[in-house]
Amino acid sequence: MAPRSRPDFTLETAALARGFTVIAGVDEVGRGPLAGPVTAAAVRLDPARIPDGLNDSKALTPTRREALFTVIMDSADVCVAHASVEEIDTLNILRASHLAMERAVTGLLTFPDHALIDGNMIPKNIGCSAEAVVKGDARSLSIAAASIIAKVTRDRIMVDLAQQYPGYGWEVNAGYPTPAHLRALLDFGITPHHRRSFKPVHNILYQEHSISG
Repeated sequence: MAPRSRPDFTLETAALARGFTVIAGVDEVGRGPLAGPVTAAAVRLDPARIPDGLNDSKALTPTRREALFTVIMDSADVCVAHASVEEIDTLNILRASHLAMERAVTGLLTFPDHALIDGNMIPKNIGCSAEAVVKGDARSLSIAAASIIAKVTRDRIMVDLAQQYPGYGWEVNAGYPTPAHLRALLDFGITPHHRRSFKPVHNILYQEHSISG
């Protein structure tokens, strides 16, 4: 089995060679959970201060992600943005995740003239030149940095929410539909932070409506 490739600065260098000057990596986390916001980050790295050890957030330990989070925040132009549970339920999760990405790009101190977007789609209102990069967090250092910022931020949000709504295990499952989370939905019911448009939550609401109706 070939060793897992690590992200590099090739895509950023190519964009610079095409005449772009402000290049941001953009990634989001939280499409799959049943609860909590979807969170996006946009990161413009300083080529002279790229943190050592940047990698896809999924390939890093929580301790390493936290350490890199601090270094990235100290050395790069960073913006984190969210789309709320209400927006997810109103728009759908794809559009909401794109909205969070658009907000993150807009919030950078220097608006980019080119964005590297993780995935296979470019948000329609990104506002600058952009390219979609499949598995971008494993290919681009800027996207890898964005993936770390987005994941650490969202995980912290879910830990905070877990203290307000104990029993669902959000401090360990980040709102994803683990067996324990699904059991807790049945045992404790639906919170204001659950996504009502997602099937497991919707089905419980429908059953409750049918019983009460």
